[in-house]
Amino acid sequence: MSAEKIRDFDESTAFLGDYGLFQVLIIVLLSLSAIPCGYMGLIVVFVSDTPEHHCKVSVNSTRNGTDVESTSSWIGPDSCSRYKLTDNGTESAISNERCVDGWVFSTERYSSTIVSEWDLVCENAWKVPFSTSLFFVGVLIGSFISGHLSDRFGRKPVFFFTMVLQTVTALIQATSVSWVMFCILNCLRGLSQISNYVTSLVLGCEMLGQSARVRFTLLGHSVGFGLGYALLPLVAYFIRGWRMLLVASAIPSFLFIPSWWVIPESPRWLLQKGRLEEAERVIRNAAKRNRVPAPEIIFRAGDCLESMQNNGEEVHTYTYVDLIRTPNMRNITILGNLIWLSVSMVFYGLSLNTSSLHGNVYLNCFLSAVIDIGAYIAMWVLLKRVPRPTLLFTALMFCGILLLLLQLVPEDMPVMFQVLVLVGKMGVSGAYSFIYVIFTELIPTVVRNMGLGMVSTAARIGTVICPFVVYVGVYSKILPYIIFGTISIMAAAVSMLLPDTRNNKLPDLISQAKPIRNFSCQ
Repeated sequence: MSAEKIRDFDESTAFLGDYGLFQVLIIVLLSLSAIPCGYMGLIVVFVSDTPEHHCKVSVNSTRNGTDVESTSSWIGPDSCSRYKLTDNGTESAISNERCVDGWVFSTERYSSTIVSEWDLVCENAWKVPFSTSLFFVGVLIGSFISGHLSDRFGRKPVFFFTMVLQTVTALIQATSVSWVMFCILNCLRGLSQISNYVTSLVLGCEMLGQSARVRFTLLGHSVGFGLGYALLPLVAYFIRGWRMLLVASAIPSFLFIPSWWVIPESPRWLLQKGRLEEAERVIRNAAKRNRVPAPEIIFRAGDCLESMQNNGEEVHTYTYVDLIRTPNMRNITILGNLIWLSVSMVFYGLSLNTSSLHGNVYLNCFLSAVIDIGAYIAMWVLLKRVPRPTLLFTALMFCGILLLLLQLVPEDMPVMFQVLVLVGKMGVSGAYSFIYVIFTELIPTVVRNMGLGMVSTAARIGTVICPFVVYVGVYSKILPYIIFGTISIMAAAVSMLLPDTRNNKLPDLISQAKPIRNFSCQ
């Protein structure tokens, strides 16, 4: 390598500015692409909700020789049993029996859900959280493989492929003829949803400068996800059947496919792969859009090598082992896994539990989404004023304390309970968007998508568990909130070990990874 100091990517592309037409176009398009991920990730709130129900009643007569025995039934003491009257003409008896003839489901809120479609109540009630967990199993798998695929084949191809996969899967899922078919497709939809979301985030961050990158992550990408979440209850209010709701949610993604000819491949990734000419072509096209002159030579051969070498080591293909090879990367990876698991578990747990809150489920879901958007904007406002670890600690601690305070709310004050839950959710919503910012800034380019894929995989382990934590609320309303509050406070404590990345450039090499606080790592 040349002895001359090699410029990094941000220095080489500084002539583009921060907010030219190219950057604005990338921010708008990739933020819009997050909208389907928002409602696809939480559509289960309406698709899998359990309507009010009771046993079917019946009147039967059977002849036994010259005697006629009649039985009749009526609504029982709970939704899983009914009273039965047997009368053979000489004596009668009343007893309890299971709902052998099925259930009658209320259509006041929904015309149909998967619960009413396949009678997923009583002894089959476990299938509801299980089907939701399978969605997050797909998210877990997608988090793990999408990072490797996009680091190997490119951000752009994986981004568009998973967008199409998510759309097609939702359309096929709407035609499900059995609960098993629904679950399999739910898993596949989860795989494509998170793959699309994470890859679009990385694609945008790698094409934008530091100032635009932060705005894109919090005000663009995260708000796009929040808008998708807010649109969900509005659409679900007018489309009360789960099949047509899935169809309606799939169609908008088709409108995004023509952006293939507008969104380029990540020039950082192209440089890392040694494709210098293609990287230059992307930047020159960006310069034309921004109407700024481009230098004759944007990248030198050394710039390309710098992204492919690690302190003089031979060029090699990076793998997941590189995420734990050095002490700094190992510490960041371990802390990242713990924080992402905790934050995602609490965020999705509170989001999925909106249907159990007091009041209208559509309004509760909409308020939850509006609070999320408010949290994203608040995080952006505080981002330049507060150190990154302190901001993450405060958001998670705020959420945890409010959730634990719910134990003190009397049962005859459901509105106060609801307010504390929604306000507490603001903290974890802000943290959920913010962890994408701080870990994008902590993980080097050469392993960024794999690193984000790994911590996102850890996060999905938490989301796989959270539907069952929410289900515990059937037996104890307060217990899920105690669990989520405790986890949030533990994550807050761990977050203070992270290094501060405020006003720092994105690291390209593993050797540029920062040491965590209170540890001296060489």
